[in-house]
Amino acid sequence: MSAKKAAAAKIDTKQVEEAIAVGKETVEKAVAATKDQVEQAVAATKEQVEKASEAVTKGYEEMNSINKDTMAVVSKFGDVMMKGSEEMGKAYFTYLKSASEGQAEVAKALLAAKTVNEVVEIQTDYARTSFDSFVVESGKISELGVKVATDAFEPVQAHLNATVERM
Repeated sequence: MSAKKAAAAKIDTKQVEEAIAVGKETVEKAVAATKDQVEQAVAATKEQVEKASEAVTKGYEEMNSINKDTMAVVSKFGDVMMKGSEEMGKAYFTYLKSASEGQAEVAKALLAAKTVNEVVEIQTDYARTSFDSFVVESGKISELGVKVATDAFEPVQAHLNATVERM
């Protein structure tokens, strides 16, 4: 019996070793398959992260470019408005100077008048010329204001159109 038991033990050991080998092979195949799936998932994730990073970087660069352009437009707008305000101020003070000079001349004429009719005539002429001058000069200043506003907002409008087209 001991020979039978030894033979049975040999068979059992052989079967166990075969089962272990088959199990080991199955585990190795499963590990290899899992490793391939993990590597594919990591590669896909890496690709998506790179795409997202590129998109964010591109968006940032685009916004940075738009901001730089906006600052240039704001600066240009300010320059045009400042120069326009200066021109309008000069026109206004030129008008005031000529009006003051006219008033001084009228005052001298009024003081030199010899009759009430002469005073009324001088005052009437002054009122008419003063009003006409006011209408003409205020029209010039108003036109200048419209021109300044148009010139100032022209680059702003162009920038807005360009920004909308970019998006």
